[in-house]
Amino acid sequence: MRRGIRGAAATALVAGLALAATACGGGDSNDGANSGGELSGTVTFWDTSNDAEKATYRKLAEGFQKEHPKVHVKYVNVPFGDANAKFKNAAGGNSGAPDVMRTEVAWVADFANLGYLAPLDGTPALDKSDDYLPQAVGSTKFKGKTYAAPQVIDTLGLFYNKKLLKDAGVEVPRNFAELATAAKKIKAKTGATALYLRGDDPYWFLPYLYGEGGNMVDARDKVVEIDDGAGVKAFKTIKSLVDSKAAVTDATDGQENQLRALKDGTVAMAVDGPWDIEGARAGKSFKDKKNLGVAPVPGGSTAQGSPQGGWNLSVYAGSKNLQASYAFVKYMSSAKVQQQTTEKLSLLPTRKSVYEVPAVKDNEMVKFFKPAVDGAVQRPWIAEGNSLFEPIKVQMNKVLTGAASPEQAAKATGDAYRKLLKDYK
Repeated sequence: MRRGIRGAAATALVAGLALAATACGGGDSNDGANSGGELSGTVTFWDTSNDAEKATYRKLAEGFQKEHPKVHVKYVNVPFGDANAKFKNAAGGNSGAPDVMRTEVAWVADFANLGYLAPLDGTPALDKSDDYLPQAVGSTKFKGKTYAAPQVIDTLGLFYNKKLLKDAGVEVPRNFAELATAAKKIKAKTGATALYLRGDDPYWFLPYLYGEGGNMVDARDKVVEIDDGAGVKAFKTIKSLVDSKAAVTDATDGQENQLRALKDGTVAMAVDGPWDIEGARAGKSFKDKKNLGVAPVPGGSTAQGSPQGGWNLSVYAGSKNLQASYAFVKYMSSAKVQQQTTEKLSLLPTRKSVYEVPAVKDNEMVKFFKPAVDGAVQRPWIAEGNSLFEPIKVQMNKVLTGAASPEQAAKATGDAYRKLLKDYK
């Protein structure tokens, strides 16, 4: 996660990084199985995990090859920020698309609507479907069919430096008003800014919107909601936090800049997700891992909420190796692999049974993020869902730079939504 349309490290595309290969059996057959029914051929896997996660995911993919030695897995790490466009270009041009892709939850409906994903209903990819968390299943569906298997679920939390808050003599803020008040003490006693505010990424705008009781749209009744009073208040909150110097922000590179600021101790708090736990702990401020605290995202004036995010596994409709691809998705979304992912990366599984495993149940980050996920706000799982973020991004920048008022920004966002969603009021 998102990770919504969250940014990712600008790492180069690691193209064609093959894991251990064997060429026996049926090669690249259309059904991925040789005459004896054994899986064979090549499965190209596009992994969108970040720098702190990708080594683990590569090893997990290696595990599939050990179980199916006649399958050649070609692992490709694609930077998150590039992945959506790269997949659409490849799938739309019918050339170079992967067999399996780690898809952000908001991409599934979009890709399925374009005809780029294979339905998974009735295939081996959907193994023990009753074991999935109900909220994780929502993003895998489109027009009555299933186009992905849930692999990781997440939401946002408030990461905080325990020592800095203790030195400043302040408690973990329960809402953004408390954070603004605490900011003065934090700055005076420690020299650190209270919060890094992700002004570059609209996914991080949602807690401010939910905190005022608002939402982007009502997908059931087809109503645009972001330009109501709650949307205006949300824009006002981010502007106030930055103007008062309670928060620092950047128009670009927020992923890297936020994590660096948190690791170096130049900010005391940051709104972030489980995917950055290991990255944060690599910093000098968290040599003592216990110094990293996680709390619920601060609320607004009327509510508290954080968006549901996560990652799914989808199969390209044009894959020449569907059977092996289905098996790969089954493996990568299995309880065994999800447990390993949690143990190594503290990411949250999508299978209910995995939460009963002691190593997972006792994971300190799972203890926090599982209740947070249970209370997370589901986004509209519509084909245009990912496109709803760009108008917010444009208006966030205008508000934070003073080029638009909160009222103007909310109205402009609503107007953009109605152009995008022709049948919405």
